[in-house]
Amino acid sequence: MENKILQNLPGVQQNILLKDFTTYKIGGPAKYFFVAKTKEDLVMAIKIAKNLKLPVFILGGGSNLLVADKGFKGLVVKIEISEMEVYGNEVVVGAGASLTKLSNLSADNGLSGLEWAAGIPGTVGGAIYGHAQAFGTKISNSIKEVETINLKTLKIKKLSKEQCNFTLKNSIFKKNKNLVIVSAVLEFDGSDAKEIKNKIKEFLIYRKTRHPVDFPSAGSTFVNPEIKIKNKNLLEKFPELKEYNEKVTIPAGYLIAKCGLAGKKIGNAQISEKHANFIVNLGGADAKSIVGLINLAKRKVKKIFGVDLKTEVQFLGF
Repeated sequence: MENKILQNLPGVQQNILLKDFTTYKIGGPAKYFFVAKTKEDLVMAIKIAKNLKLPVFILGGGSNLLVADKGFKGLVVKIEISEMEVYGNEVVVGAGASLTKLSNLSADNGLSGLEWAAGIPGTVGGAIYGHAQAFGTKISNSIKEVETINLKTLKIKKLSKEQCNFTLKNSIFKKNKNLVIVSAVLEFDGSDAKEIKNKIKEFLIYRKTRHPVDFPSAGSTFVNPEIKIKNKNLLEKFPELKEYNEKVTIPAGYLIAKCGLAGKKIGNAQISEKHANFIVNLGGADAKSIVGLINLAKRKVKKIFGVDLKTEVQFLGF
């Protein structure tokens, strides 16, 4: 197999450490690693892997991903299809484009709707895959259609926003791993460029002051539960829950912090003291330590609040 993939996929590399391609700075080697800069590159890589029955993982910005210390014994295809073209109030963008660059491009063209995404280190494809959102706005608000390729059939198909089945931090792409995002068409509202850029500055300041940006992380570890707490004892002990009940959303970081876990360490990994929904790499942390903190937070929150936390972070090689 090794000779076949090396011969048939020009530019493929072997045993590339994935920690260098994730914001966590954690993870072992990919057996094979290929950068797809065009749709044709992507189709070629998928076709060859399919013929060789080689497991494939599609990598974007690596900003919401934890890779196992042992790595991944398959082909990792890093998507760098990053073209961005503005047509009136629409932008056609490759899946590998930077979400922050798209936010800035939209602002420069007086297009409002992606201010919340400035400062997020991921890609457009990753944001669509995980239905990214912040400050009360979701990526789906701007989606018109998404171009995909099916790993099994190799067919290219365009899906409407409705066909993407967006729900809380979820989409058809998370449920059906055979669908790979190639590009998307986003549509925005026209607005004053200066006002848009001022809003972007506000969000960037918020992130800098409230998030642990000084250490590598994968961003939010858990999805904020959209539930109400009805236990009277808990409502008396934690009065903030009444406010969260009204919003029908409880910050996962609040629950973790109230369990006394902010600052908790395993090895060189730590639940952030600044924002308890972030688990940070203090330097040289391994994936096993991150998983240990994830499981600890899940157990404690379940025991004290009766809430099942769901991970937002994706796992590879476990």
